[in-house]
Amino acid sequence: MERWSGRVALVTGASAGIGAGLVKALVKHGMKVVGCARNVDKIQKLADELKDEPGTVKAVRCDVSKEEDVLAMFQMIRADPDLGGVDVCINNAGLAHNEPLLTGSTPLWREMVDVNILGVCVCTREAFKSMQKRKVDDGHIIFLNSLSGHRVMPLRAMHFYSATKFAVTGLCEGLRKELREMKSGIRVTSICPRLVKTEFFTRMYKDNEKSNAGFSQSLQPLQTEDVVSTIVFALQSPEHMEILDLLVKPTSEAI
Repeated sequence: MERWSGRVALVTGASAGIGAGLVKALVKHGMKVVGCARNVDKIQKLADELKDEPGTVKAVRCDVSKEEDVLAMFQMIRADPDLGGVDVCINNAGLAHNEPLLTGSTPLWREMVDVNILGVCVCTREAFKSMQKRKVDDGHIIFLNSLSGHRVMPLRAMHFYSATKFAVTGLCEGLRKELREMKSGIRVTSICPRLVKTEFFTRMYKDNEKSNAGFSQSLQPLQTEDVVSTIVFALQSPEHMEILDLLVKPTSEAI
């Protein structure tokens, strides 16, 4: 990770779970981390806790489902003399609602599309523009995808969410092809974990604690650190090597 020391990483959804774990790990490797989320207070608290580490944390309030928020964030990054732009973009923000295909709420479907697909696209586009403008050819764009972007679980609460993650799988491959057409050295990696022990399912089943408890107990979850270490592994891979898809699951389970 030495080559990333002093470089700038953007982590979306940085207030909790995998995002917060990434902020901690990258700062300890000397990176300047811009952590964004709707709840900026949690990121600021994290920044205060990490003030003695080699890197730095800039906490930014940003709702990735709102393009104006994302554009304002990248403008702030450009204007900050200590940052100037983004070298690594980690699209971590995502959400799921318990809204099946046959009975779901259109507004909540739309929110999943806005965050999981359009928010990812806007952040990725602006990160690429930042790299291109500064002639950064060794940047890295990472997507926190899911095994649900490769197969559909027999769980109706997950079906629309799974569709958004299948879209992310397609976006990753499309982005990779566009970059190769440009002869760019920017790398693209999709990280696809199974269930991770975070607030994700608690939020999805917020109105049905019994379903949340039953689902969580039926599967062995990965830990946040498992996914964070996988992302660090992808980042520190040699420049001549590109890790495309990493499917991450407990050893005891089939895909």
